[in-house]
Amino acid sequence: MKRLEGRVALVTGAASGIGRATALRLADEGAAVLVTDVNVDDGEKTALQIRDAGGRAVFVRHDVASEADWQAACARAVEEFGGIDVLVNNAGMGDLATIEETTLEDWQRTIGIDQTGVFLGMRTAAPHLKASGHGSVVNISSIFGTSGGFGTSPAYHAAKGAVRTLTKNVALHWAAEGVRVNSIHPGFIDTPILDAARGTPFEQVMIDQTPMGRLGRPEEIAAGVAYLAGDDAAFVTGSELYIDGGYIAR
Repeated sequence: MKRLEGRVALVTGAASGIGRATALRLADEGAAVLVTDVNVDDGEKTALQIRDAGGRAVFVRHDVASEADWQAACARAVEEFGGIDVLVNNAGMGDLATIEETTLEDWQRTIGIDQTGVFLGMRTAAPHLKASGHGSVVNISSIFGTSGGFGTSPAYHAAKGAVRTLTKNVALHWAAEGVRVNSIHPGFIDTPILDAARGTPFEQVMIDQTPMGRLGRPEEIAAGVAYLAGDDAAFVTGSELYIDGGYIAR
């Protein structure tokens, strides 16, 4: 039997990269998936690919920084599939600016998507997750939620660090209520977000900084999500799973 048979997953940022790979993996594990993103065309393609493979999926346009959008997305999951068992807070954005170059507007936008979006997701989905009996939240943080990285992208680091600690805080709050909350910390993953770095010295720096000597694949993050989402991880909450080729171990 598939690990997530009969369960419902809501995956944000699922139009491409890690989110798309996660939606496909959870569907392959048997879950019905609400695919959400601001990228409508590619989000619809993710949902269509799941349906073409025999799975159940619906796409909803969803700005994770919007409380109203969160309410609409959760309501759609309940309407289409009957509830929410798994919440994957994956949607995010980043930049390469220094502290001096980061405007207040840039800071607030990154915090809104990468940090506030996670808060809104857990708060809005809370009643559905508690009613599940198998509630699991997987928050996608980053190696840069733990380390200072290269000294750039302060808003991204601050937001991902907040996601790391917020995960533990809510995990403790929900520990006796049947909802597990864990964070995954990807290293340098080969996704469209790295397109601007391809063939540049920065791409080689990322590879050189990874002990395993390569970029990770989105499917490798999705495998970690599938583990944490299901009952194989029934005694795992408040934990950090690093899928980073050894970066944090240095």
